[in-house]
Amino acid sequence: MPERSQLGWDAAFEEAFRPHAQQGLLPAIIVQDNKISYLVYTPEYDYQEAILSGKVWHEAETNADLPAVGDWVALEQKEASEESVIRARLPRRTCFSRKIPGKGTEQQVIGANVNTVMLITDPHTDLNTRRLERYMMIVNRSGATPVIVINKSETLDADAKEALEGALREVTQEEARLHFVSALHAEGLETLSGYFGPGKGIALVGSSGVGKSTLINAITGSEEWTGEVNDATGKGRHTTTWRTVVFLKDGGFLIDNPGMREIQMWTDEQSLRESFRDIDALATECQFHDCKHGTDRGCRVRAALEAGTLSPERFENYLQLEEEVAHLRFRQKKRRMRLEKKSKREKSQVHRNLEDRRDFDDERRYGRDS
Repeated sequence: MPERSQLGWDAAFEEAFRPHAQQGLLPAIIVQDNKISYLVYTPEYDYQEAILSGKVWHEAETNADLPAVGDWVALEQKEASEESVIRARLPRRTCFSRKIPGKGTEQQVIGANVNTVMLITDPHTDLNTRRLERYMMIVNRSGATPVIVINKSETLDADAKEALEGALREVTQEEARLHFVSALHAEGLETLSGYFGPGKGIALVGSSGVGKSTLINAITGSEEWTGEVNDATGKGRHTTTWRTVVFLKDGGFLIDNPGMREIQMWTDEQSLRESFRDIDALATECQFHDCKHGTDRGCRVRAALEAGTLSPERFENYLQLEEEVAHLRFRQKKRRMRLEKKSKREKSQVHRNLEDRRDFDDERRYGRDS
């Protein structure tokens, strides 16, 4: 089984863990979040179930503060008849996350402490440049490196690959490397080898059916993750239902994620500008600093749209994402205000309860007319 250093444990984690080591705790990595409990790994005790301590639970301001897959934690090792206990979570090196699906405003951690996020898609029905733009925004904010992997590319000729690469260059702003592979036929996999190795963590994300599990099989040389391929759908029988860490034989790890239906923004205005640097650069050259990029005179964005150097679809997606980010910030502000009011009410109630208790004690001690 792998040593900690093969899984990304370094001097920074060692320093952060020092106070916990003095308490006799062990460093462990979260392999799977089972909602009620966690599956963790330590070289000393292999895999085991662990529960969260009440202190960690109550001190977490949001669910995103709780341990997630890829996190390093401080573990209190119990006897075989008892469940081990997670006493603390170490600071994250990177945090790849999205907004929770639906109308909530909380952060959902997809993978912690990963160096690379591989965005897996196929070149046909699943390929969606607008969705890739969303992925790029949240990956850039995470601190990890984005990589786009076009699986099932055995159906593409050289001209089709070149055209697709050109179309994606605008989406990625050349910040993400692009790889064409066929996991089923073991083609192009050698181009991914540089992302794997001792100490490196990789998160794989994408829609169901794009071949993430087949790709893991090809990388690990295992048939554990998917069985036969359905002739009608082209999909393997295995479907990931839990975020799971897969240790690699040469060191490092993968985080396999369930297929994502929603890529909701957990990001900020700075990440938006960085992901759409082309539009941001044009906007700085507009004649008026508050240009709305509509009918304003001297608008460089509109000029680029009319000249065909900026695609209308990319600009529309930018406007939509800008609105989503602003809406997220507004809802987060409202939530913070609501929580602050609730905290103040609770503190006032505690104060009133203490006053009532003192009055009651005074009455018992000195009588009502004291």
